Amino acid sequence: MNPHTKLIASSSLLMGTAITISSYHWMMAWIGLEINTLSILPLISKPHHPRAIEASIKYFLVQATASALILFSSMINAWLTGQWDITQLSHPTSSILLTTAIAMKLGLVPFHFWFPEVLQGSTLTTALLLSTMMKFPPITILLLTSHSLNPTLLTMLAIASAALGGWMGLNQTQTRKILAFSSISHLGWMTMITAYSPKLALLTFYLYCLMTAAVFLSLNTTKTLKLSTMMTSWTKSPTLNAALMATLLSLAGLPPLTGFLPKWLIIQELTKQEMAPAATTMALLSLLGLFFYLRLTYYATITLPPNSTNHMKQWYNNKTTNPSIAVLTSMSVLLLPLSPMILAAL
Repeated sequence: MNPHTKLIASSSLLMGTAITISSYHWMMAWIGLEINTLSILPLISKPHHPRAIEASIKYFLVQATASALILFSSMINAWLTGQWDITQLSHPTSSILLTTAIAMKLGLVPFHFWFPEVLQGSTLTTALLLSTMMKFPPITILLLTSHSLNPTLLTMLAIASAALGGWMGLNQTQTRKILAFSSISHLGWMTMITAYSPKLALLTFYLYCLMTAAVFLSLNTTKTLKLSTMMTSWTKSPTLNAALMATLLSLAGLPPLTGFLPKWLIIQELTKQEMAPAATTMALLSLLGLFFYLRLTYYATITLPPNSTNHMKQWYNNKTTNPSIAVLTSMSVLLLPLSPMILAAL
């Protein structure tokens, strides 16, 4: 890609995100979302492959529909209440329309069909942007309007997303699709707690972005796109593979690691809200995700391929690793001791 094109797309992406998260007027938020959508399209279609073109068209159609629904919702609310302020979404019809639009933008069930396909058609770097940064503006709108949304509807979307994200990830062999269903499952946890503790939902999103960035950058370094190639990635960078194992276990939410923190706090908050059945359901559904994370870990660090490689040159690969991977991996594994301070901040 031309450096000027990449610069324009990247700066537009940052500008669109900044406009949306800093606006209080519905029209400004909508403009930011549209700039975001248009700026990511060149990055998705960059490889000039039929799969990439298909992914960019699917992404554009879904995001344009969701943006139109957001505009429709805000106009109905302004027509009936006279308010264009994002935090003043008081009409029930507008609330339901907005919840539907945000679910489409985030890829929540039942509007999730586009997300795994778009990630599969993108490069690992673009897939990282789609899984983290592109979800920030819709999450911000969801948090700003959380007091106006229907908690029962959000709970239903959350449980369905956690169930389908875990269930559909079991039979996948492509790492990007596995991480796409992992994202759907994690978004279920965020949606579940949005109506009761928006700050906790934002903390969960930050930690999810941290762990997902570490996984995507590690896979990009070893050029791992399938489980079969993951079995030989240990010959390229054994240390990075061991760090990837710890990050995947953290993403699964195992106790001594960072990923356990948001799930623990969400279950605690749901119990305080007398929603023990919902908390129990979410905890049980997280076991589905744990299974495919453990399978990724097993393929990456424990198992050997059926035909072991004889290319010893891979052991002498002196390719420099991105230093940000070390920082992200360390934070993805070691942040749990900070939980008392985080609890005090919340």
